[in-house]
Amino acid sequence: MIFLVDDDPSTLGALSSIATAHGYLSETFSSAREFLAGHDPLRSGCAVINIALPDLDGFELQRRLSVQHAERPIIFIAGAADIPTSVRAMRAGAIDFFIKPIGDKDLWAAVERAQKAETKALQIRAELASARLLLATLTPRERQVLPYVVAGKRNREIADELGVVEKTIKVHRGRMMMKLEVRTVQDLVRLADRAGIAPQKGPGTADLGPVVGVGTRSITLLGISGHRDELRGRSP
Repeated sequence: MIFLVDDDPSTLGALSSIATAHGYLSETFSSAREFLAGHDPLRSGCAVINIALPDLDGFELQRRLSVQHAERPIIFIAGAADIPTSVRAMRAGAIDFFIKPIGDKDLWAAVERAQKAETKALQIRAELASARLLLATLTPRERQVLPYVVAGKRNREIADELGVVEKTIKVHRGRMMMKLEVRTVQDLVRLADRAGIAPQKGPGTADLGPVVGVGTRSITLLGISGHRDELRGRSP
């Protein structure tokens, strides 16, 4: 699905025709508020948005989508060349920025990049959700041991820092690995990294990370970090 947002009916018609020609469905909206009220936030797809909409500009629309957790890849378009605006658009995480009139091939290359970026982001989100579910099965002591193991500490070192016997750490470590469905420390490190759990490198209270929550690694569909070519389009 390609969501098209522009107050110019001719632009909406042209973009919709391009989408149809490439076998994609599209929905058109003549204002930002209409888009916010009418699009399905659970439906995957990118949005092609005029950055100079009359009610809310593209950046404000992008912000409101993020607040509503209706994040998706965005391709910004504009009617005139404006270097500061184009730079701001790319810094905001836009897949691309085009000046009207938009070439079919250029736009479609951006749409394909948006699709790949969204697929990758959804995969990362699914991996994160899976990691969070597994972490939620750990006991408080197992969660305390986890950052030490991720840091590569031996059972004896962990026991000394937590003030328990080594055998206790060995038991907690084995149960933790089993619950998290990992066989090696390398696999455990990857899982912890996805969940934003930092290694515990020194004595003190372990950084348990976000057992419930997204963690230090944010996933933003709206501003997906992906391929950002040079700004495309032709001068008006």
